[in-house]
Amino acid sequence: MLKIELLESFIAVAECGNLSKAAEKVCRTQSAVSLQIKKLEESVGQELLNRDNKGATLTESGHTLLNYAYKMVQLSSQALDDLKDCQTREIIRLGVPTDYIKRYLSSCLLEFIREFTCIELVIDTDVSGNLYKRLQQGEFDVIVATHWQHPAAGELLFERKFHWVAAKNSTALYQDTIPMALYPENCPIRAQVFANHHITMRPINVLLSTPSPQALCLAVENDLAVAPIAEFRINGNMQILDPIEHGLPKLPTFNESLYLNPETQTKATEQLITLIKANVENLAEVAS
Repeated sequence: MLKIELLESFIAVAECGNLSKAAEKVCRTQSAVSLQIKKLEESVGQELLNRDNKGATLTESGHTLLNYAYKMVQLSSQALDDLKDCQTREIIRLGVPTDYIKRYLSSCLLEFIREFTCIELVIDTDVSGNLYKRLQQGEFDVIVATHWQHPAAGELLFERKFHWVAAKNSTALYQDTIPMALYPENCPIRAQVFANHHITMRPINVLLSTPSPQALCLAVENDLAVAPIAEFRINGNMQILDPIEHGLPKLPTFNESLYLNPETQTKATEQLITLIKANVENLAEVAS
C-alpha cells in the first residue's frame, strides 16, 4: 500500500531536485523527507532517486512511479473534495405519473442526476390523483401531474390529448357491453370516463385496470378492450373511435403541470424545475 503522504514528498523531491527544497515545500524537515523516501523505496523494492552533491534525480523506476504518484494524489484530493461537498447532501423528492416516467427520464431527469452529483433525486411514480394527495401530505417537493382543467396552483407544462381506441377490425367494440381497459382509481383520465358516462350511453365493463400504458395498448391491440390512449401512443394496429358514434364518454384535453410544496423549495429544486421547463418541447412531442 502506497501512502499518499509519502507520494506527496516524493513528488516534491522530483519537482525540486533536492531534499532541502522539497522539505520546505511539504513543510517537513529534511531528515523527515529523507526517511519518507526511504520508506517509499522499501515499499516498492526499488531505488527511486540518484543522490549526489548536486541534489537528487529520478531513476528509471522513479520516473515510472512519478506518473502513478501524480494520479494517486489527484484522486485522493478529488475524493476529499467530493466528500466535503456532499457532507450536507440534499434530497429532492419528485413525483411523476407512472405512464410518463420514461419520457421524463430520457429528456431531463438523467441530465439532472448527471450534473448534480451531490443531490439525491428520489423519484416515485403514481397516478396523478395520488400524487396530488401525497404532495399535500408533504411526501414530495415537486410533482408533475395530469388534470383536465388548467391548474390553479400549478404551472402548465403542455396539453395532452387522449382518444378512445380499439383494435383494427375490432369485434370487442361491438359487444352489447363495451369491455374497457382503464388507468386505476385516482387517475383523472379514469375519473372523467365515469363522470361523463351517461345512462343513455352503452354500458361498460372494466376488464383491466393498470397504471401501465403499455398494458393498455396491448389490451387494445389484442382486441380485448377499448381504452383511452394518449395520441402519441396510437399505432397502426389501432383505430380511433368517434365517441358519439360508439356511445362513449367524451374525453377532455388533459393538462400536464408542475406542482410544488412551497415549504420545501430550495435552489436545487429551482434548478430541477428550470430543467424540466427547458425540456417541455421534448416532453410534449410525439414519441416512437
